[in-house]
Amino acid sequence: MARNTQVSADANAPPITQILANFVANHPSRGWSDAVDHEAHRTFVNWLGCAVGAAHHEAADAALAAVQMLQPAAQASVLGRSERVDMASAALINGITSHTFDFDDTHLKTIIHPAGPVASAVLALAEGLSASNAASGRPAITGRQLIDALVLGIDVSCRVGNAMYPDHYDRGWHITGSTGTLGAAAACARLLGLDAHKTAMALGIAASQPIGMREQFGSMTKPFHPGAAARAGLMSALLASKGFTSSPKALEAPRGMMQTISNKNDWSEITHELGQRFEISFNSYKPFACGIVIHPSIDACSQLRTQGVNAQDVQRIELKVHSLVLELTGKKEPADGLQAKFSVYHGCAAGLVFGQATENEYADSIVNRPDMLALRRKVVATVDDSIDEASADVTAVLNDGRRVHVFVAHAIGSLQNPMTDAMLEGKFRGMSDSVLGAQQSIALITAAWGMGQAENVSALAALAQP
Repeated sequence: MARNTQVSADANAPPITQILANFVANHPSRGWSDAVDHEAHRTFVNWLGCAVGAAHHEAADAALAAVQMLQPAAQASVLGRSERVDMASAALINGITSHTFDFDDTHLKTIIHPAGPVASAVLALAEGLSASNAASGRPAITGRQLIDALVLGIDVSCRVGNAMYPDHYDRGWHITGSTGTLGAAAACARLLGLDAHKTAMALGIAASQPIGMREQFGSMTKPFHPGAAARAGLMSALLASKGFTSSPKALEAPRGMMQTISNKNDWSEITHELGQRFEISFNSYKPFACGIVIHPSIDACSQLRTQGVNAQDVQRIELKVHSLVLELTGKKEPADGLQAKFSVYHGCAAGLVFGQATENEYADSIVNRPDMLALRRKVVATVDDSIDEASADVTAVLNDGRRVHVFVAHAIGSLQNPMTDAMLEGKFRGMSDSVLGAQQSIALITAAWGMGQAENVSALAALAQP
């Protein structure tokens, strides 16, 4: 029987691969506003704290043990640890740890966590190149080069995400990993100084490596996705730098990456205001260590707590949310901390009992505490699609019959209600102090804020090791 080989696709798509390659290779250094540059530093600070904070999680231990079986060369740092590994493995492990707590940045339009793949790849490469350059008498990689690469790489991943979301995500792809390979490749190509042709080849190689399925949410393989994307993107750029080739239309062709993995491809999302509007400007940072769609519910329950509602006085919690919230985070009986990060029920309980939901509130011991189990079962969640994905309507019904209501339109950490720089520093120290100590954490934060002026990225990497 003959196969139907017809493809329902856009054969007249603009040359997206080449357009992005030209942009990455040729956009001027710091070719954006002070506000964009500051947001890049906020992104870097937040990513670094998350990566250091999870350095000794069992997922990091397992990944490092596997990498060390390859006997890697000591080219780059494993953040928060004393070990050094090859650049690609450092990108992998630091990408894993940056997302392990589910506490990293979020590009809300696409739910991409952009820094994990991009920053993990570009810092590892920068550290490795600086050491190599020092041995041959060439200048070190500067912090400005790293920040430039971070901004451009994130722009690539998020613009491709804009073009495919929500279709691509709805069919089961973890969009952070699938677009992160492209962002990491773009950032590393920029750091290597590749021309537009070789940058296009790097993007093309990365386009054959989209990573991550949503089925893995709640397991160690979810944070593996940004780590694997970082490693794949870095290797794509290294291959291209040595002359390895790919299709020059690898992104946009009818059988290229984007049309293969998504029926929605709005090319204008990539080309419109390219080089004028930067997607890093729309980045947000989590005050709670879990899926972003849970944040409004946690915020609401934390507000109930400040209004004097005590968990022991609660008969039930009536929660109204958008259908996506329960689709993504509807685990009623999470067995451990990783699963609880996808439980709006646990988020509500944590907000009411603790007034926060940091990594501490997702410890297995807290998740399995009898009072938390009982309180989770008092949360009655219903779908109301008139409520925005970023909002939550919560009512505590008390044992004496009183009803206390909170509606959160925009949770703390959203673009409309962002975390301040001081909040980001507090979040950083909450994760890093136990790993590096308070004094070194403060020094590392200072170095991260000053990255754009740093003469050598290796100084920061050294501060990130105990």
